[in-house]
Amino acid sequence: MRSSEVPRKARRGDGGAVTAEAAMALPVLVAFVVALVWALVAAADQIRCVDAARAGARAAARSETEEAVRSASREAAPGGARIAVERAGGLWRVRVEAPTPGPAPLGLTLRAEAVALAEDTVGADP
Repeated sequence: MRSSEVPRKARRGDGGAVTAEAAMALPVLVAFVVALVWALVAAADQIRCVDAARAGARAAARSETEEAVRSASREAAPGGARIAVERAGGLWRVRVEAPTPGPAPLGLTLRAEAVALAEDTVGADP
């Protein structure tokens, strides 16, 4: 018997199973892709936090004003970032914190910190 001679009823049996399997697998694949995109965005924002902290620390080490330090950090930071600048002895410390985008259950706070030696302390007696 050739395949063209197989009765139509015998060929129709697997069609429903394939549809059911696709209906079960599709939401899992969509959830996986969404999670992957969220993780990539979070990783990119973490790198931006590190860059922002470093930019602020460099500006502070050059004895720029605190507003200029915050501005330098804000330019490199992700949206909604909080920037803290403080001086402890001869060191400037810049901290950047930013929330991850997305729904609240997936929310993380990304943090980065950079420290730089203040320019006015270089060559000073201890």
